[in-house]
Amino acid sequence: MSLVIGARQRQAGFTLIEMLIVIILLGILAAIIIPQVSVTTDDAKLSALKSDLTSMRNAIELYYVQHKNVYPGQHDITGGTPANAAAAATAFVQQLTRYTDEDGVVQNTKDATHKYGPYLKNGVLATNPYTDSLSDVTCDITENDITVKDSTGATTAWKFYTQTGVLMAADGAHDTL
Repeated sequence: MSLVIGARQRQAGFTLIEMLIVIILLGILAAIIIPQVSVTTDDAKLSALKSDLTSMRNAIELYYVQHKNVYPGQHDITGGTPANAAAAATAFVQQLTRYTDEDGVVQNTKDATHKYGPYLKNGVLATNPYTDSLSDVTCDITENDITVKDSTGATTAWKFYTQTGVLMAADGAHDTL
């Protein structure tokens, strides 16, 4: 075996230039792919929001028809007038997720009197994908103008007008859906 002194041994591996080219190419690919993924995510959120609004609005309308043209939350869970917006919100959720009688009185089990509902089968309101997965509601018990559709100031997933039956996403950006 002869050994050459002073000869450079070739080492296996990548050069700095080759590494830089690979990093630049990966950066270009990431710049192309990441916006596509975020657009798809936003489209999925919007689609889920529209679907949830449709199903909840259908439940509200069915409740309205079966309860003498009264929207959920317009009466409290004992059939009386809600004391405030918080009581209306509680009634709204319970009247859509439990059994009720004709006057909106809530009960956990079905019987001859409490034969309506539940309108939302999973027992909770849908989550709003734009409000950090909140699934609660704010009720406005005074507004009776059906053209008013404003979720400003709501800190919940949904806003519902008990006098007009208008339900909207309370994220400030989807009031027109």
